[in-house]
Amino acid sequence: MKAFRGPKVWLWRWRRNPLKRRADVVEAWVVLGACLLTVLSGVLAGYAAARSVEHGLAHERVTSRPAVARVVAQVPGSAPAHSTHTSAGERVWAKARWTMPEGSTHTGQVRVEPGSKAGSPVTVWTDPQGHLVSRPTTASEAAFRATLIGILAGVSTAAVPFVGGLAVRGRLERRRMDAWDTEWARLGPQWGRMV
Repeated sequence: MKAFRGPKVWLWRWRRNPLKRRADVVEAWVVLGACLLTVLSGVLAGYAAARSVEHGLAHERVTSRPAVARVVAQVPGSAPAHSTHTSAGERVWAKARWTMPEGSTHTGQVRVEPGSKAGSPVTVWTDPQGHLVSRPTTASEAAFRATLIGILAGVSTAAVPFVGGLAVRGRLERRRMDAWDTEWARLGPQWGRMV
């Protein structure tokens, strides 16, 4: 097929050529428009998503506060004797109570080490109303997460004009082939008479 088409020449649809058809010019503008829309929409959507995520995580960091909670009752199980620090996977849920700076008391389920005694301290993170929240992300974790989400959003958004451009270009190609078939059906028999 490449031998039939000849070498690829850049920007050939914009060059002056007596054989250039209107369909070639339309296809050139469709390809250019699809490329520009793909790049612009991808970059803008990715940037907006990354900024939004980073802003949300920064707000989370500002509003979340650590508090010292106390385990309400003895926790079943026993802490491993060989280690003073257990991983999050070895923790169990237990009821704990904490007091906010303005004096309100709250209770909730938190992860603690097995075998924790009543009154054992555990650090929890709370929102301004005193409700439990997950530990806020660090600035570097937030930047990494925002970058990943921005890339995903940018690629997803850029796929729409890219696929649309491919679909329009494919339709133009089919129309061009149909027009060639029609012309060949009309002119092909005349070639046989010339020989």
